[in-house]
Amino acid sequence: MSATNDRMSPEERRAGASLASIFALRMLGLFLILPVFSVYAKTLPGGDNLALVGFALGAYGLTQAIFQIPYGVASDYFGRKQVIVVGLLIFALGSFVAAWAPDMTWVIVGRVLQGAGAISAAVTALAADLTREEHRTKVMAMIGSSIGLVFALSLVGAPILYGWIGMGGLFIMTGVLALAAIVLLLKAVPPAPPPH
Repeated sequence: MSATNDRMSPEERRAGASLASIFALRMLGLFLILPVFSVYAKTLPGGDNLALVGFALGAYGLTQAIFQIPYGVASDYFGRKQVIVVGLLIFALGSFVAAWAPDMTWVIVGRVLQGAGAISAAVTALAADLTREEHRTKVMAMIGSSIGLVFALSLVGAPILYGWIGMGGLFIMTGVLALAAIVLLLKAVPPAPPPH
């Protein structure tokens, strides 16, 4: 293997960094909610129902699991970036619904919509498309470490932000971060190969 193959190209580095940042923006918003949600739930109608609170937390993971494979297949047909944009828009919509939610039922609706914006499969597929096989694990490691980093930051930052802007503010921030991820995707991620 030549020395040039041992190093990631500038385009591969840019793809890895920008896709890791997209994951980080999306996951930061989600992780910020987790440490303070149980405190917030008690302030809402229906928040004394532990089953509803548990479902509000788990609804995201449930719908994300359901939509991962369809989003991956759709990204094969329609293009990775298009599917990621749609997913992030749905995720942002869910965040704004949850921010507005007058009761626990509407929080659940918002969380279901957040999970329906399941872009993980399409993002990792795009990362694979934009990198050579020998560097793919490095890009996946960049994505994985960005998730770990924002998780640690959220544990520290969530209580502080909750005190400043409340849960509605956290949900709005989550939606805004998702919209920022769309801008990053369109401006920073190298062009994707055409759909197969």
